[in-house]
Amino acid sequence: MEFYVSLLSLFVVIVSLSLHFIFYKNKPSATGLSGPLPPGKTGWPVVGESLEFLSTGWKGHPEKFIFDRIAKHSSYVFRTHLLGEKAAVFCGANGNKFLFSNENKLVQSWWPNSVNKVFPSSTQTSSKEEAIKMRKMLPNFLKPEALQRYIGIMDHIAQRHFSDGWENKNEVKVFPLANRYTFWLACRLFVSVEDPNHVAKFADPFNALASGLISIPIDLPGTPFNRAIKASNFIRKELVAIIKQRKIDLAEGKASPTQDILSHMLLTSDENGKFMHELDISDKILGLLIGGHDTASSACTFIVKFLAELPEIYEGVYNEQMEIANSKAPGELLNWDDIQRMKYSWNVACEVLRLAPPLQGAFREALTDFMYNGFSIPKGWKVNITRRAHTIATL
Repeated sequence: MEFYVSLLSLFVVIVSLSLHFIFYKNKPSATGLSGPLPPGKTGWPVVGESLEFLSTGWKGHPEKFIFDRIAKHSSYVFRTHLLGEKAAVFCGANGNKFLFSNENKLVQSWWPNSVNKVFPSSTQTSSKEEAIKMRKMLPNFLKPEALQRYIGIMDHIAQRHFSDGWENKNEVKVFPLANRYTFWLACRLFVSVEDPNHVAKFADPFNALASGLISIPIDLPGTPFNRAIKASNFIRKELVAIIKQRKIDLAEGKASPTQDILSHMLLTSDENGKFMHELDISDKILGLLIGGHDTASSACTFIVKFLAELPEIYEGVYNEQMEIANSKAPGELLNWDDIQRMKYSWNVACEVLRLAPPLQGAFREALTDFMYNGFSIPKGWKVNITRRAHTIATL
């Protein structure tokens, strides 16, 4: 008898949930706005469509998730459920322009919960507030006159990298090599770590961290998110050791206040005269390293790809680079004036970034209910901005 009661209860629950989803799907918008919600579906309970969203990226075709739904719904805005949040995906140049024009008016920057959990010290304040602090701090270090000082460093590391990884090779895999180069460069510019063996110590943990940072935040052994947390703890421990040593070196005059971002952070106070704690600095350095981990290397890889496919473009870049190289004395490093002469190469790089943006998208959070293309976007929903506007426009 108890079995039948349990079976009946289960049947009632299933029917109730089915009715709920049927009526919820078809009910009018409860946002107070006149338009309906964007077309789409929320996918599986809890995980939504996150697995498909992430898996297309892991397989190297992140745009497939977007294109499939544009074709299905015949709309450049659709709803979904990603990383534990209800979301609307905006596609195309018009959607991007609308959102960027309404930054901090209708939408604001948002990061998934996985980011805050991987960077625990940042949970004292929101990830949005931390991003604002970084934007205030970095311009003094990354302004054009400061960047000019790094050209020689970049050239020196590039020469060492190509000598070790590219020369006298019949075949090379560009992305891993580009990843190694940009990470080496970031370690040198951010924390003055130049020893290849020391840089290599960070490589595997950073790959694990980058893979699990934007993921379903399930902290179970073997999950990408769990591996990301373990990797971040390892890297943070290493960075704190570097920070402690830098404090000693600065006090003893063995390090320069302007040699890298780490020194800048240690010696820069906020508007209240307070200096950052070591863990906060390690998190910010970690964020900067992650920010350039895949994006710069992806851009470099696509530049090589397009140059290999377009010999006339390759010829133009080659001639410009050789003209500059022939004007340099043996052993002389590149300088800012040389970079200014690379006009054709710069245009090629910009076009590659347009055709193959290294960052596939970004998240925002709706600050209030608003309308777009006749659809209601409720307050609190997350908005995913796709960078594939040029491709979408041609569909």
